Amino acid sequence: MTCRRNGFPATASMADATPARGGPGVGRNTLWNLVGTGGPMLVALVTIPILIRDLGTERFGVLNLAWMTVGYFSVFDFGLGRALTRGVAEKLGAGREEEIPVLFWTALLLMLCLGVIGGAAGIGASAWLVDSVLKIPASLRQETRQAFFLLALSIPVTVTTVGLRGTLEARQRFRVTGTLRAVMGVFTFVAPVAVLPFSRNLVLIVAALLAGRVAAWIIHLGLCLRAMPALGRERRIGREAIGPLLRTGGWMTVSNIVSPMMATLDRFLLGAMISLSAVTYYATPFDVVTKLLIVPSALAGVLFPTFAADFGQDAPQTRRLVDQAVRYVLLAIFPCVLAIVVLAETGLGLWLGADFAAEGTAMLQWLAVGVLFNSLAQIPFALLQGAGRSDLTARFHVVELPLYLAALWALVNRFGLEGAAIAWSLRAGLDMALLFAATRSLLPGPTTVAWREVLIPGSAVLALGFAAQRAAPALETVFLAVALPCLAAAAWTWLLTPEERPLVQRLSRAALPRRSWAR
Repeated sequence: MTCRRNGFPATASMADATPARGGPGVGRNTLWNLVGTGGPMLVALVTIPILIRDLGTERFGVLNLAWMTVGYFSVFDFGLGRALTRGVAEKLGAGREEEIPVLFWTALLLMLCLGVIGGAAGIGASAWLVDSVLKIPASLRQETRQAFFLLALSIPVTVTTVGLRGTLEARQRFRVTGTLRAVMGVFTFVAPVAVLPFSRNLVLIVAALLAGRVAAWIIHLGLCLRAMPALGRERRIGREAIGPLLRTGGWMTVSNIVSPMMATLDRFLLGAMISLSAVTYYATPFDVVTKLLIVPSALAGVLFPTFAADFGQDAPQTRRLVDQAVRYVLLAIFPCVLAIVVLAETGLGLWLGADFAAEGTAMLQWLAVGVLFNSLAQIPFALLQGAGRSDLTARFHVVELPLYLAALWALVNRFGLEGAAIAWSLRAGLDMALLFAATRSLLPGPTTVAWREVLIPGSAVLALGFAAQRAAPALETVFLAVALPCLAAAAWTWLLTPEERPLVQRLSRAALPRRSWAR
């Protein structure tokens, strides 16, 4: 007999599992997340050369800072957006939907207040940044000050939009949020191009971006009210909701600050210890290989509200979902990582030239291993935060930071660029191990994740170590031609369950071109 709780069929595959009441499957939600994240990147490939040509390198540099600043504005929510997502999903899973309006409006008010404070700080710092910190040409300073002033005004809008999007995600409206994220991402690159026929003034370009943010906020709010009509009927602030929101959001903020710090420290240290050219040799392959993280991040973003809704209600189902997600991430990422490790020298040479290949081959191979660790870690990270244990992820990051700094300093001194990549990958491996250990303590009981915590990454690293041996391009091709089918056979035998194999067969048949033999 198949048991069902909160819409989860216990024997269904993750592609078909319904993660919340009335929502579509995890697989489809993940695809929508990927659309929202990856779609704008394709548009950027077309629009960025146009902007560089028409704006010039200096104006485009300021616009690039504006894009980056808008992306970082979400930190001003201090984790409240993710805390709201978790709170709404938890109440939906427990059948306490009548408590959601108070939680929603309380969180939104807190985020608005934090956004206003952040906006005021941004306005105050605009002149200082332009005149003293950034090397802005004198002819662009007034224009840049005004553009930064507008960016500061957008902080409350950006921050509260995070909460609105999180509410929709808790309600499993990933098709809507993915579409909106894709549209807004495309708009971010297309709007400046649309302004170019009329003006190259950065103030007008940033004003167009701000108008788009306001329009997106209005749409998000309307969709929230439509998805949960009770939000419009009961607009009340509850003091009792403030404490849990701030506690959960506070711990998430620690991770949100420390984790990006560990992702950028290596570049600053390389620039200080070696040279700025070393940063280029390191950062370019790093930015490319870490794009693989889009896939596990999209899946983890879907699973976060699912874990929040179902944790404590159905522990066996949660264990099964964690196990499935880990296996699916491995199936998606490991072949890519293996190909990068094998083809690192040849690929870098063809793409960036012989100098990059000489400097970056070993570094790229180490970074690819770290990406594998980081990909697998996305799932237990989502579980811990969804289960309300964001304090654990924050503590892990605080412990990892000084260890990473020490390893980074020592290994860069000893091995240069390769040392930075080794330190980053070791830190990613430690983080993965800690997260899986915490998952085991949080979800005791029989689960296949237990042996995979050691066997899967260990076997993968051994295979990657063998694959990293330098060889002629022809031998590399032969190695991949043999290794990838062997991997597929091993995955079919040991990773996929009997219930999942028919799904893979259906997907494979759908992907193959159809032939008609009729005469």
